Amino acid sequence: MTCTWCGTDPIYVEYHDKVWGRPQFDSRHLFEKLCLDGQQAGLSWITILKKQAGYEKAFANFEPSAIAKFDADKVEELMLNPDIVRNRQKINSIIKNAKAFLTFEAEHGKGSFSEFLWQFVDGKPLVNEWQSKSDVPAVTPQSEAMSKALKSLGFSFVGPTICYAFMQAVGIVNDHLVSCPAHKECIRS
Repeated sequence: MTCTWCGTDPIYVEYHDKVWGRPQFDSRHLFEKLCLDGQQAGLSWITILKKQAGYEKAFANFEPSAIAKFDADKVEELMLNPDIVRNRQKINSIIKNAKAFLTFEAEHGKGSFSEFLWQFVDGKPLVNEWQSKSDVPAVTPQSEAMSKALKSLGFSFVGPTICYAFMQAVGIVNDHLVSCPAHKECIRS
């Protein structure tokens, strides 16, 4: 049985089956996913998933060096873009996060952001053995620590719940139910 949270929407099912929970180690990809997860604050993930292509186009394919150059005029342009969530704080958070990402990697080396994020599980996926959706927490000590560390680096929209959703999505934790075929697939990835 597949995890029940994805329902039957084909976009959501494909995301569950091919993306969610697969360990990701590329720093730029992790930056993109962290930004997208922050956009879901107060919304459902399916809303952001359906707008992902719009975000990629609006935010220069999540190239941090390009985003960091966005100015007030660009923010106003983005506020008119129906292909993204038009929330000024969320738009500004992506710009702020790009700057924080660039500062971190300038200080610690290219690709170091991945190592930083994975340190919260000692560099390897934390494999959980959940039996039902109700077993899965919304926050863990690891997501609280990640949130605190990211905020100290200047990132925003990275609360503990967002960080845990991010950790699940990029395979830092494997929260597929044990009855879901993807649980074993993600262990092998």
